[in-house]
Amino acid sequence: MTDSPLKEVRKAVYRPVREGNALEDTVARLVQTIRLGVVAPGESLPAERELAARYAVSRDTVREAIRELADTGFLVRRRGRYGGTFVADPLPAATPEAVSPDELEDVLGLRRVLEAGAARAAAERTLSPAVRADLWARHEEACAAGEADYRRLDTLLHLTVAEVAGIPSLVALVAENRARVNAWLDTFPLLPRNIEHSNAQHERIVTAILSGRADAAEMALLEHLAGSEALLRGFLG
Repeated sequence: MTDSPLKEVRKAVYRPVREGNALEDTVARLVQTIRLGVVAPGESLPAERELAARYAVSRDTVREAIRELADTGFLVRRRGRYGGTFVADPLPAATPEAVSPDELEDVLGLRRVLEAGAARAAAERTLSPAVRADLWARHEEACAAGEADYRRLDTLLHLTVAEVAGIPSLVALVAENRARVNAWLDTFPLLPRNIEHSNAQHERIVTAILSGRADAAEMALLEHLAGSEALLRGFLG
C-alpha cells in the first residue's frame, strides 16, 4: 500500500470493464462505487471523460450508465459552473431481495476467506508510519460516525485493511464481495448496540494488525464477521 489512502480501492472500482457487456458492467461498477462509499452521498463522481478513460469505454457508454442510475435515483446530474454528476443524498431506500441460502453462504464464506486473510497479511507486514496512522484514523472515523455515515465508514475501514495487506488484486476481490454484502445490509436498519459492539471489535482488529499479531488479527476479524453474518441470516434467511 502507498501512503495515499484507498488508492488500490479506487483502482479496483475504476478499472476497465469487459468488452462484451460494457454498459451493464459500467452501471454495475458505478453502483459498486456508491455501495462501498468510495464516493459518499452528496459528493461528485469523476468527470465523464475521466470515467470513460478508466473504464476503457466510450463517453456515450458512461453517459448512458449515468442516465440509468439517475433515473433510478442513485445519481443526480447538475448543470452550470458547479455542475457534474453527484451521488444522491439520501440514497434511495433499499428493498429486501430474495436470497437463497446457498447464495448467502457462498458470499459470506468468500468474505471470511478474503477478509481474514487480509487481516493476517496486514499484520505480517512492516508498515510505514503513514500507513499505520491512516489505518487507525479509519477506525476512529467509524467510531465517531453517526448512523447515516456508519456503514460507509465501516466499509472504508475494511477496505483499508485489505489495502494494508499489500496485495493489490486482493483489494478488487474484497471490494466486489463487500459491495454485494452491503446491498443486503442496506435492506435492514442499523442497531445501536451492534454499532457499539462492532467498534470494539474493530479496535481489536486494528490493534492486532498494528502490533504484528497475525493470529490475533485473523481471529478478531473472523469474530467480527460472525456478528454481521448472524444479522444477515436473521433478516434474509
